[in-house]
Amino acid sequence: MKRVVVGLSGGVDSSVAAYLLKEQGYEVIGLFMKNWHDDTVTISNECPWLEDSNDALLVAEKLGIPFQTVDLSEQYKEKIVDYMFSEYEKGRTPNPDVLCNREIKFDVFMKIALSLGADYVATGHYCRKGIIEKDGSQIYQLLAGIDGNKDQSYFLCQLSQEQLSKALFPIGELTKPQVREIASKLDLITAEKRDSQGLCFIGKVRLPEFLQQKLQPKEGLIYEINGSNEIYNQPKPTFNSLEGQLQFDAKPISYSPENGKVVGKHQGAHYFTIGQRKGLNVGGTKEALFIISTDIETNAIYTGQGHNHPGLFRNVLKVNNDEVHWIREDLTLKNGETLEVKARIRYRQELQKATLYQFESGLYVSFEQPQSAITEGQFVAWNIDDELVGSGVIS
Repeated sequence: MKRVVVGLSGGVDSSVAAYLLKEQGYEVIGLFMKNWHDDTVTISNECPWLEDSNDALLVAEKLGIPFQTVDLSEQYKEKIVDYMFSEYEKGRTPNPDVLCNREIKFDVFMKIALSLGADYVATGHYCRKGIIEKDGSQIYQLLAGIDGNKDQSYFLCQLSQEQLSKALFPIGELTKPQVREIASKLDLITAEKRDSQGLCFIGKVRLPEFLQQKLQPKEGLIYEINGSNEIYNQPKPTFNSLEGQLQFDAKPISYSPENGKVVGKHQGAHYFTIGQRKGLNVGGTKEALFIISTDIETNAIYTGQGHNHPGLFRNVLKVNNDEVHWIREDLTLKNGETLEVKARIRYRQELQKATLYQFESGLYVSFEQPQSAITEGQFVAWNIDDELVGSGVIS
């Protein structure tokens, strides 16, 4: 009988995942990951992890499976929180959820599970795993979940073949309403529970306040750039190579104060991200202001009116070679090779037609349609049909 350790988070998805595995005849162990207990940065007195671990325990009891809690807060702090601070300081916007899956759930947590004699680790993610044979060896595929609304394969875009080989995703074939229905029938305490929001496991933390603990506030100016500014109508140079053109197109416009007018003040460019609209506290404009650029060096924020502002759009992005990750290692591009894919630059975005170009200088993702708010530090992931085959950090 194969043994599976399920990451029970105290939510409905992992509860139902545990139930399904038990039904399928696995020996199931529930494990709750405690990843955070610095009470100085949780906002309210609600202590979400206590409530969550309690719910997870009740679910395990109801399903009749052994349960324990593991404290991963040291590793979480080191691998996720410290990484987030250093990324924000560089002016990049990290994605803690993608990292948490790569570094915590399918690494630290997986190692604990395997040490308990588990054959697999299961999570309540809405995605599926496929297995194909190629040249006599097995290759694991990361496939989209059936529920188009909830497909979470994007969050697992950094997993390796090794990690996938030991992973199970029991609810990938179900839709969210079906999952809730199973939980109600079983009378699980988590059946009606709202989906958790916020950082993977930190609980109800407001990001700016969380960051302000480490990153000192530093007052700077907010500039508005007019959409008809000549900076958007520069003639394009001529290029003698495709690589040169892609390099040019992938480079964000760099703004200077002369390009715009001062419309307000902020408390630190490192707290803000491209495409952000909330938290600027600048009124009196016809359309909402969106951040089109942040400059950490000069501590300036550049904004434009409306979500169609030309400063928000680009159709090429670059991934540095050391940040390119292929789940399907067999599909890795060699220098000079290209691949037609469908890609997304954020969770829940519709997949977009794009072409990958691999060069010595890096991997370029060229989209058919210009994309809004391409953000440094976030992940771009690319698919072939419903299979997520690779990803990388936007540079």
